[in-house]
Amino acid sequence: MRRAAAVLAAVLASATGCGRAPDAATVVRFWAMGREGEVAAALMPEFERRHPGVRVRVQQVPWSAAHEKLLTAYVGGAMPDVFQAGNTWLPELVALGALEPLDARIDASSAVPRGDYFPGILDTNVIDGTTWGVPWYVDTRVLFYRTDVVGAAGPPRTWGAWVDAMERIASPPDRYAILLPLREWQVPVVLAFQRGANLLRDGDRRGDFRGAAFRAAFAFYVDLFHRRLAPAGGDSALSNVYDDFARGWFSFYVTGPWNLNAFAERLPASLAGDWDTAPLPAPAEDAPGVSLAGGASLAIARGSARRDVAWQLVEYLSEPARQVELYRSSGDLPARRTAWLAEGLPGRRHAHAFWEQLQHVRSTPKIPEWERIANTVAEYAEAAVRGSLTADEALTALDRDVDGLLEKRRWLLGGRE
Repeated sequence: MRRAAAVLAAVLASATGCGRAPDAATVVRFWAMGREGEVAAALMPEFERRHPGVRVRVQQVPWSAAHEKLLTAYVGGAMPDVFQAGNTWLPELVALGALEPLDARIDASSAVPRGDYFPGILDTNVIDGTTWGVPWYVDTRVLFYRTDVVGAAGPPRTWGAWVDAMERIASPPDRYAILLPLREWQVPVVLAFQRGANLLRDGDRRGDFRGAAFRAAFAFYVDLFHRRLAPAGGDSALSNVYDDFARGWFSFYVTGPWNLNAFAERLPASLAGDWDTAPLPAPAEDAPGVSLAGGASLAIARGSARRDVAWQLVEYLSEPARQVELYRSSGDLPARRTAWLAEGLPGRRHAHAFWEQLQHVRSTPKIPEWERIANTVAEYAEAAVRGSLTADEALTALDRDVDGLLEKRRWLLGGRE
């Protein structure tokens, strides 16, 4: 009887142990956005092999829903342990207290050397002196252009040479020089950065769009439309950006690395040797001009109970070999310069311009309100282009509206002081 009981107890213990085995694994939740979600899932088996007892559950989140989903998860106490975030989202998440500070971990890690990142990109992750994310991949904007149309002079290095080239090319309505989508804020802001504008003043409490630097850049931008170098209909006049570029309806386009594969795949084979990329022109001879520091970062939720393992995952995804895998699978440009060199990207046609431009990038204001401010910039730039407001009226209204968006910020900062 005792023996039977002992055997039964052993069987039950064995069965219970088998039932617990899956639960014994440490499960790390990782949210990755868009195409990166598919690629990240393929990278996980090697991480799990190196870390027995750890499983990574990757959830692919559409970019269109990612920002709202992260905020909803924070409010509901359901944040993932690790997640991908656009670097312009970090200030908002920091203000909410949603992120784990990473300086101590980075300083103690040989896998995440600060000096191997593009300084301007790494800076987007530093807010009020604290590092909150690790760049995962990078992007910026450069000049895509038709080499056969621009001719032997090559890509322009200054605004003056750029305008000269555009005037030589443009012959509206059948042929413009440059496509500038009116719903995008990036080009007016890039031009302003190149003039040394700060966009905001008084500790980011008020707009500075009527300042001399932004005003000069804004005038240059609007003048491109008024001189009919760019179609005033913007992208609404397009049939298809790749078809219209191929037929020479425009020959310059300020865009990012997501278009490298698209241009290679969608332009006619006959044009394969007739387009290239170049760093952005500068107002004077100090080329290249500055561009935007963009991309996505890896962050850890402050409330995660698995922060140590989450950091190990960030370290793993930051390895040059993993960065190269991400690039090969998605086209995302590596955040680490070691990965660029391992893949030979600085010497490749089309990629070289990004290598050079990434040494000259600048982040947008690191405040939670930036996304709304950016949309407001686009709104008033379009109004000035279409002539519904003069440039001065547009900048006056822009400052007024941005001051309104920053009213709560002024109140909060005033209370702290």
